[in-house]
Amino acid sequence: MQYAIARSGVPAPAALRRWARAAAPGLALTVRVVGRGEGRALNQRFRRRAYATNVLSFPYGESGDVVLCHPVIAREAREQRKSVRAHYAHLVVHGALHLRGYEHDDNASARRMERAEVRILRRLGFGNPYTVESGRTA
Repeated sequence: MQYAIARSGVPAPAALRRWARAAAPGLALTVRVVGRGEGRALNQRFRRRAYATNVLSFPYGESGDVVLCHPVIAREAREQRKSVRAHYAHLVVHGALHLRGYEHDDNASARRMERAEVRILRRLGFGNPYTVESGRTA
């Protein structure tokens, strides 16, 4: 766990670890929570997009990094009327699945990844992040 910002409003390290392990068991990974500036810089450098995004994944063989941008996640949670905790859980799972090779480049791969996300999140006590129910659970 790495924090490049104050931890206020960020789920506890144990929760972030548990969510990552549920999506990528046995994979050595680092979860880093960043602010808007670092999120934007990483997205620009690695994806050529000049804005901060919610989650980035960087695979390295049998390990990898999941970078979460707290200000973006908090804003999206408010906009989507779900808890910050539920949105973090979804994005940690999403990022960890990318490290396992899941993608969402086309409809078929997006459906496969979404099914995996929903299945993992339900096991963790969260609702479907793609429906309104996700804001009312865990």
